[in-house]
Amino acid sequence: MAISLDTPPRRTAFIDIAEKIVRAGRKLGRIQPARLEKDYLLEQAAKQVGMDDFGDPWFHQPLDILLQSIRDEARLNAAGDFSAMLQFNQVLMHRLLSEYWYKRHPEILERTLKRPVVIVGPMRSGTTRLHRLLASDRRFSHMRSFETISPVPRLDFEEVLAGEREDFRPILAKRIMRVARLANPRTLSIHPTGPMEPEEELGLLVASMYGMKHEAQWHVPSYAAWCEASDATPAYAYMADQLRLIGWSQQASELRPWILKTPQHMLDLTALLNVFPDARLIFTHRDPQQVVGSAASLAWNQTIIYSDHADPHQVGQEWLRKSHLQVERMMRARETIPAERMIDVQYDDMDSDWRGTMERVYRFLELDMEPAVPAMEDYLERAKDLKRHPHRYSLEMFGLNAGEVRERMGDYINRFDVPMEKPIGSAAPKRAGGSR
Repeated sequence: MAISLDTPPRRTAFIDIAEKIVRAGRKLGRIQPARLEKDYLLEQAAKQVGMDDFGDPWFHQPLDILLQSIRDEARLNAAGDFSAMLQFNQVLMHRLLSEYWYKRHPEILERTLKRPVVIVGPMRSGTTRLHRLLASDRRFSHMRSFETISPVPRLDFEEVLAGEREDFRPILAKRIMRVARLANPRTLSIHPTGPMEPEEELGLLVASMYGMKHEAQWHVPSYAAWCEASDATPAYAYMADQLRLIGWSQQASELRPWILKTPQHMLDLTALLNVFPDARLIFTHRDPQQVVGSAASLAWNQTIIYSDHADPHQVGQEWLRKSHLQVERMMRARETIPAERMIDVQYDDMDSDWRGTMERVYRFLELDMEPAVPAMEDYLERAKDLKRHPHRYSLEMFGLNAGEVRERMGDYINRFDVPMEKPIGSAAPKRAGGSR
C-alpha cells in the first residue's frame, strides 16, 4: 500500500491485535496488570535471576524519573505498558548478570579500551553506513545486533566458550527482529539490520536507564529534560564496562580499537571524552531537513506502537528541537577538542565517492585502507539485500517545512558548509549500506 507523504502512517494491524489480546488476557486474569514501579521491577528481576547486586546505583535516579514520566505523560496503551514491563525486566536482569560475570572473571574489568574510533552525527546522517564500512575491517572491534539486544552472556556462556553449547543470543535476536518487523515493518527500511550486522551501543547506555532511545519510543518530556540537564559520565562509564564484557565474550584482542557510534554522543561528547579521553572522532553531517524529517519518522513509527495518543505535530516539533540541541551541544563541545583528534565527513561525499571519502578517513586514522576494501565491498553488496524498500517520509507529515528547519539549523549549516539536498516529499533514493 502506498504511503501518503502528507499524513504519517498508522500502526500495523499486528499491534491492534496484540492490544486486544493483552486487554482480554488481563480481563480474564491470564495477564497481570502492568506495575511500572521501581521496587517491584527490581524485586522481580532479582527473583528471576537469583541475584541482588545491580552494580553502580547511579541508574536509580534516571529510572525513578523515567517511570514517573511514563506514568504522567506517556499515555501507554495495554500493549505499550506490557512491552515496557518486558523492557525494564530485561535491562535489570542484564545488570544482575553483568555483576555476576565481573565477579567470576575479574580480568574483564581490567581490559583496556584504547583509542576508540567514535562516529558522531545526528540521526539519519550516514552514521550506520560509515560504522558498518569501518566494522568490515578486522583491525577494529565492533558490537553486533544480537549484542545490542542481549549484551550480557547467559550463565551457560563458559560452555559456549568451550565449544560445548551454542550461544542462544543470536537465535533470540532473530526471533525478536521477526516480531519487530511484524509490529513495525517500516523498521526494515528505516534501519536495515540482521542479528550479526554491526550495531550501535545505544543499548549499553539504556542499561543505565539513560538516553534518547526512551524518547524515541515514549512521550516522556520530563525525563528528556532531566537527561539533557544531567552529567552522563556515570552512564558512559557503565557503557565502557559493558564493552569490556562484550570484548571478553568475543575473545577479541584488546589491541583492536572499538568502532562506536550512536546519535546520543552528539549530546554527551563531554561525558564520552571523560571516559574515553583518547577517542578519535569522526563527525558526519547532512542537510538538516533530511535529518529532522527522518528522525521524526523514526520516532513516530515507534511511538504509535506504544500509545494511542501520539500527535505527529508534537513529534515533529520535539525532534526539530532535539536535533537543534544535538548540533548546538556538539559544536560547543568541539571547541575543546584538538583539531588532530577529529575529522568531518559529509553525507553527500559518501554518496558520490564512498571510496575516496573512506581513504580520507583512513589517512586520519593513520591506517592503510587497502586490506579492508574487499570486506567493505562485500558489505555494500550485502546492504543491497538488507535495504529492500526506500524510507518514505516528509516534513509535512509532522507539521514542519523546509524553511522552518533551515532557519533553526542555520548556524550548523553555515559552520560545516552542509550541502542542501533536494526537498523531501518523494521517496528517498536508495543508498549503498542504508541512509542512516
